[in-house]
Amino acid sequence: MILVTGATGFLGATLTRQLVAGGHAVRILRREHSKLDLLNDTANRLEHVIGDVTDYPSVLAAMKGVQHVYHAGAYVGFGGKKDEAQLMDVNVRGTANVADAALEAGVTRMVHVSSIAALGRTRGQHEPIDETAEWNTSKENSAYAVSKHLAEMEIHRAIAEGIDAVIVNPSLIFGPGRAGENTMAIVEKVRDGRIPGIPSGGTCVVDVEDVASGIRAAMERGTTDERYILGGENLSWEEIFGTLAEALDTELPRLRLNRGPAMAVATVSEMFARLIRTRPLITRETVRAASATYRYSNRKAVEKLGCSFRAFKETAGRVAAASSSTSDI
Repeated sequence: MILVTGATGFLGATLTRQLVAGGHAVRILRREHSKLDLLNDTANRLEHVIGDVTDYPSVLAAMKGVQHVYHAGAYVGFGGKKDEAQLMDVNVRGTANVADAALEAGVTRMVHVSSIAALGRTRGQHEPIDETAEWNTSKENSAYAVSKHLAEMEIHRAIAEGIDAVIVNPSLIFGPGRAGENTMAIVEKVRDGRIPGIPSGGTCVVDVEDVASGIRAAMERGTTDERYILGGENLSWEEIFGTLAEALDTELPRLRLNRGPAMAVATVSEMFARLIRTRPLITRETVRAASATYRYSNRKAVEKLGCSFRAFKETAGRVAAASSSTSDI
């Protein structure tokens, strides 16, 4: 029996569908009102346990009779203090609950889905970042990055206590998903001409199907207490938006957003959002991430896990098709 947390989300649903298609018996831990749309008909071929990673008794109940755990449940937020509290609650305390319940239930193996954000960022980095990266406190690290780093510390602690666990660090994930959520929000802004300008930085992108396959490979072949970067291509934001625009048959703005002016806009946006008690349109964290260029090495995942990663152009075609279908509804 396999347990998947975060199975109703973008990545977790893809992973769950792959596992069921492979003939595995899968149980998911989900909240009572979680949407099941991304699971499609796979939702009817699963065991469902109602609960939440922040609720230890429900996590422990979901672990009963389980051999393998995929912990893909997480919260992604960049909107201020409220998000920071939830990031710590879900990503850190939730991961501690999953690790502790796995130890208590006698789970034989676990894969923790982290992020390249947990590797840390420092301005001026030029060499590709790999799994040997050491965390350094920096303003370039978002609250989300801090929460994912601390979550990894909980996994290392649980490994010291006896759990057999592996960590994977996906890069920025693209693929068909819910309208307005995750990177589909980026795709839709490109499609609708709502990109005000192109950020000056760049990052590593990857297809959601390739990440899910990499997670399964980590369960099968990953070495305990090691991490594996699951990333496809290192691209500039101009290349990312350009590839999406070509797939969507639309045009991009000519304006390029440099760090200084963008940071000023973000500061005003955050101040205004606090006044009217809403989320800012853009945050300084977002600007810091988008205006810097970070490259990542997938060599270890390719060589040790046998992973392969498709070109972003192929992924862009898939998300464009999905975006077009949702816009017609």
